[in-house]
Amino acid sequence: MIGDEILVTVMEVSASTVRLGIEAPKGVSIFREEIWLAVKEENRAAAEAQADALPSAPIEEMDVASPAGEVSPSPEESPEQEGSSPRSSPPAEPGT
Repeated sequence: MIGDEILVTVMEVSASTVRLGIEAPKGVSIFREEIWLAVKEENRAAAEAQADALPSAPIEEMDVASPAGEVSPSPEESPEQEGSSPRSSPPAEPGT
């Protein structure tokens, strides 16, 4: 137990590997140490970034380039009409 709300359980031991189970309230973040250190380093680097190196417009206002270098149309400019997307089409009948 860690405090009154966090339970750590050894789930499996195999050779040099130990699997742990952790039960904690939803508001408690749980990370492996190397992930936590990487997140802290990224946050530190972002905090030290020069303001002029950051984009001047919010992301949703910036043009997003496709891998081929073409600019993707915004949803308002898209030629597809509702229902024309392959995802919204009904599945094909067998044998067709």
